[in-house]
Amino acid sequence: MNRNCVDPAVTYEPRSFTMVCDCLHHVPRHEMPAGYRMRRYREGDAQIWTRLHQAAEPWFEVEDSLFMQEYGRQLQALGDRMWFAETNQGEPVGSISAWFQKEPPEKGDLGRIHWVVVHPDHQGRGISKAMMTVAMLRLAESHSAAVLGTSSGRPWAVKVYLDFGFRPGRVTLNESELRQAWIDVQSIIVHPVLAEWLGR
Repeated sequence: MNRNCVDPAVTYEPRSFTMVCDCLHHVPRHEMPAGYRMRRYREGDAQIWTRLHQAAEPWFEVEDSLFMQEYGRQLQALGDRMWFAETNQGEPVGSISAWFQKEPPEKGDLGRIHWVVVHPDHQGRGISKAMMTVAMLRLAESHSAAVLGTSSGRPWAVKVYLDFGFRPGRVTLNESELRQAWIDVQSIIVHPVLAEWLGR
């Protein structure tokens, strides 16, 4: 956990919520910025994944066991569904996976954008958008729609997800507490999609 990664604009209590992308036909295309490249997961990357999340996570402790908790039931899929961003010199700086909604996966399930991370020293350069492009294109090969989980404590990540076609989950705005979470996010990112959803 790294409290230094908390956006100073987040003065409210973060709340978790789900976002849904109903159509994967028109994925925005973003290239990796100059000086960076993407590669697929390879054996031994679990420790790199863990260290990236420990460096970037502001809200909870990332234990060494988390990787296996999240991916251990489908290790054979990692080479196809997980990527790392790295510098051209080979320093890992980010990760993303195009995962499954359910485990074990079932035919017709939604895909899931899962555990997106960019090291704090490399944030704000467009790396997450390039990672999202790769992961969303992979989801489009096997799924008709996608979900993800995030929180109001990550407003700029939420903006990226909105730009990629994710919307508040269908039940979100019917619950006052979660509606407030979206109002909190909108107070920072001022996104036209949220303005329409919130009616303001």
